[in-house]
Amino acid sequence: MAYFVTGGTGFIGRRLVEALLQKRQGKVYLLVRESSKERMEDLSERWTMVAGAGAGERLVPVFGDLRRPLLGVEKEQVAELRGKIKHFFHLAAVYDMTAPAERNTAVNVGGTTHAVELARAVDAGQLHHVSSIAVAGTYKGLFEEDMFDEGQRLPSPYHRTKFESERIVREQPYVPWRVYRPGIVVGDSHTGEMDKIDGPYYFFKAIERARHLLPEWVPLVGLDLGYTNIVPVDWVAGALEHIAHEPDLDGRAFHLTDPRPQRVDDLLNELAGAAHAPRFAVSIDKRLIDPLPKWPLAIAAALPPWRQIRGLALRELGIPPEVLAHMELVPRFDTRVTAEALAGSALEKPPPLGDYVARLWDYWEREMDGDHLGRGGNLKEALGGKHVMITGASSGIGRSTALKVAAAGGVPLLVARNVEKLEEVRAEIVAAGGTAYVYAADISDMDSVDRLLERVLADHRNVDMLVNNAGRSIRRSIALSYDRFHDFERTIQLNYFGAVKLIIGLLPHMRKRGSGHIVNVSSIGVQTNPPRFSAYVASKAALDAFSRVVASEVVGDGVTFTTIHMPLVRTPMIAPTKMYDAFPAISPDEAADMICEAMRSRPKQMGTRIGKFGEVAYSLNPSAVDRLLHLAYRVFPDSAASKGQRDEAEEHVSFEQIAMATLTRGVHW
Repeated sequence: MAYFVTGGTGFIGRRLVEALLQKRQGKVYLLVRESSKERMEDLSERWTMVAGAGAGERLVPVFGDLRRPLLGVEKEQVAELRGKIKHFFHLAAVYDMTAPAERNTAVNVGGTTHAVELARAVDAGQLHHVSSIAVAGTYKGLFEEDMFDEGQRLPSPYHRTKFESERIVREQPYVPWRVYRPGIVVGDSHTGEMDKIDGPYYFFKAIERARHLLPEWVPLVGLDLGYTNIVPVDWVAGALEHIAHEPDLDGRAFHLTDPRPQRVDDLLNELAGAAHAPRFAVSIDKRLIDPLPKWPLAIAAALPPWRQIRGLALRELGIPPEVLAHMELVPRFDTRVTAEALAGSALEKPPPLGDYVARLWDYWEREMDGDHLGRGGNLKEALGGKHVMITGASSGIGRSTALKVAAAGGVPLLVARNVEKLEEVRAEIVAAGGTAYVYAADISDMDSVDRLLERVLADHRNVDMLVNNAGRSIRRSIALSYDRFHDFERTIQLNYFGAVKLIIGLLPHMRKRGSGHIVNVSSIGVQTNPPRFSAYVASKAALDAFSRVVASEVVGDGVTFTTIHMPLVRTPMIAPTKMYDAFPAISPDEAADMICEAMRSRPKQMGTRIGKFGEVAYSLNPSAVDRLLHLAYRVFPDSAASKGQRDEAEEHVSFEQIAMATLTRGVHW
């Protein structure tokens, strides 16, 4: 007994081939294009690892082309295969709602026609055709497995060509057939592995954006978008392989779908939960909306401004309009025949989405998210050999950043006032096999900055990146600041003037070279405006504004800026405020990871969801936010240090303070 498989290097097909090699005997003939030969060899190694050393000997590539008669297989090979093929699996097709009609027709309809020709020519025992639930179109009600042409509307080229290809299989009288209609196939339920952005994956980016914009606990209101039917690829391939070998099932169709269809809003909430993004707390029932007249919205949507805004929004999120139009599955799918065929096996039902959704999200975020993969590849590619000036490098965030830069092959230029501590950091880098240089300077002293720039530019041909990390924070209410104008002078001197002095000192060299990146470590306070930080937040906001303006002038020269609105970090800078000891804060290593990511992918801004939420809330209703912040002002008193008192033993952290700090994690109150 031998097998012939088209689409065997595809998403479902390669798992089917793996199952055949593991569980069955006989050769597996695999139709491949000449251009896919290397991919076939890579997969062959994987199959051999899974199915054993003998698997490679049972694999036989057959070079051909779906668009040619007999799938492009030479006549001599057709004659050689005649009478040997017991099971002929046809999986090769276009599985893409966005593909043009011509391609859908050529591959889905033409390819199936040629597959039937070849199956007949080799006298195959059974033809297994992988169709799709798309053949049901917009049929209303329960679409049973013995149903096919019920007069249903087929709204897209994909729907129509999948219907026509199944019709070709059904109407040919030459080879006994079985038809398999998978639901919406997602990644592997064990590993999350997926090979392309398709189906629900188009909405992962929108969920990720919501995560960056809003805290996880914010409840959302959405629309009821009906039902969908998600199944993992490993279950689909396993069910297909199992049913194909069951007796007395020819001439039947099998719905490889979940008998428990998922609501679209439930699916989005499952994904949001895996992503730690906000979820829909309420969905407006479609039955309340359907009776409303559609023409006002249709007219408004057709107006050029709204059409352009909609198009820009969808392009930004990577959602094709064709996919948006077919989010809801109108029909429901009967699975009784499939359930009978799978009864007693481990495949009776697909696993519940909740059991594996976290793996789907994790794989997408690690391996498929364009923003995560970003420009610059991995950190070593982005930083290898690059000279990175880091201020405040003697401790805390700066020290951790320097160690990570050196570990990635970069050359950190360590800047701080304390030479001894800088030498300790350099020694640690050298001991680990890296290179670093030490420069003692006081960034709040403009003459010291001039001398620093002169020495650095004399020692090194270029500075590729600058991390403005050195900073001074002062937590003191305005009531205690009436006679302390020097607080504002000190913070602006270091946090703004010093950073700007470094930037304008390095910019001419970066622009001349045509490349450079500047990372400014700002504060979540710029977004959330916490009380008692007027001097600190104002100095950071000034640097933010400076960077936004200058970025537009130098981007054409290859110089870019990233502003990181850093949440509360457990460093010596926050030590004077003792109540912070009980508050949630990220570590210097976590903060350094953010800086390294900024250098790798060069985003315009980075920060937290609570920070973005604070920024949006203040834009929408600043008066209401002022009242909420005044409440925080009363909950979190001035520290003993801000009052000039040395004895802080009596400071007590209340339950209300811990609760509010936890709810607004990362904000420094």
